[in-house]
Amino acid sequence: MLLWHKSYKTHFIEVKRLKGLTELLKGALEGIVLQRIDHGETYGYEITTYLNSLGFEDIVEGTVYTMLLRLEKKGLLNVDRRKSELGPPRKFYTLNAAGQVYLQEFWQKWTFLVTIMNELKEQNND
Repeated sequence: MLLWHKSYKTHFIEVKRLKGLTELLKGALEGIVLQRIDHGETYGYEITTYLNSLGFEDIVEGTVYTMLLRLEKKGLLNVDRRKSELGPPRKFYTLNAAGQVYLQEFWQKWTFLVTIMNELKEQNND
């Protein structure tokens, strides 16, 4: 099976799936989901569709809903339940103040990690 990475939303690069990629992405996916919620109110299915459009085609609604529940329990999200014409009530999510702080900390950690990884890679190329 292959993972397709969408680069700059116009070019597709074929990438072989790496063993353990899912484990590596778990922390990153949480940050991606929080970033999406930070862009505006959204709900689980829309987040799943968004992740799929980024190339995370193996991410299913159940994974996203579990993550949203975990983020909700951490106190990072505001949740607004509304009636849906298509079925049961739908939960709409926004970031609260704690979620904003958590997201900022995520990006600080991510930037640090990427910097270190790039430095290590450059050292190995020398």
